[in-house]
Amino acid sequence: MIIFVSSLSFKAKKEDLVQLFATYGEVTSARIIHDKATRRSKGYGFVEMENQEQAMAAIAALNGSEHMGRTINVAVANISAQQ
Repeated sequence: MIIFVSSLSFKAKKEDLVQLFATYGEVTSARIIHDKATRRSKGYGFVEMENQEQAMAAIAALNGSEHMGRTINVAVANISAQQ
């Protein structure tokens, strides 16, 4: 399952997402989206977790929580929007 994470700190790194979500299960991949011109984080990213039950538990627990001084939004990614 692919999870969309927004309102991330601009200092957040891929490893921070992995560490945050690994509490709930195995993280298959994580990435933070960057602006191509400035290479600065856009403040959102994606986390992939193989186990759907663990992914849903992570979404429920982390949505609205604080991470690196910001309140993050966590939801199931809209796959059709990525294609």
